[in-house]
Amino acid sequence: MAAAEKYYLTYNTIHKAVKHIASQIMESGFDPDIIVAIGTGGFIPARMLRTFIDRPILTVGLSYYDEFNKPKEFPRKIQWIDEVESKLKGKKILLVDEVDDTRVTLEYCLRELLQQKPSEMAVAVLHNKQKKKSGTIPQAVKRYYCGKTLDDVWICYPWDAEDIDEQERLAAVVR
Repeated sequence: MAAAEKYYLTYNTIHKAVKHIASQIMESGFDPDIIVAIGTGGFIPARMLRTFIDRPILTVGLSYYDEFNKPKEFPRKIQWIDEVESKLKGKKILLVDEVDDTRVTLEYCLRELLQQKPSEMAVAVLHNKQKKKSGTIPQAVKRYYCGKTLDDVWICYPWDAEDIDEQERLAAVVR
């Protein structure tokens, strides 16, 4: 895949997107009790978001893509929250992931979390790809926050870079 078909990001760019999301959350009046990060892509954005909205972070691990970055038939749990009901029932939950691509992972995770009877759920993603989605956001979820909407391109996050200097160079060239 050529560099033009990829969108390279720096940690600085991510930080600004997270700060934008935090502003959206605060302006909307949503005050989460807990942040739930979808691993692995949601770990770093959730931690950065915690800087702006100081809430505890729980993590879940899901597997939807195979080793060739092709979607599997459906997501499966790799890691889940211990004593999930006691930690989530009646709470306001903010679910965080890096990208809303097919929406299948978000839908799966939201449906699982909604079974725990939270008082409210919201979603925050760094990036939303403009494309037809295979999954849907359940109707019970009324709030959706996004740092930036992008075309359907391959997003190269800095935490996936083997060479951070090259990542920053490519991010500067593509802008």
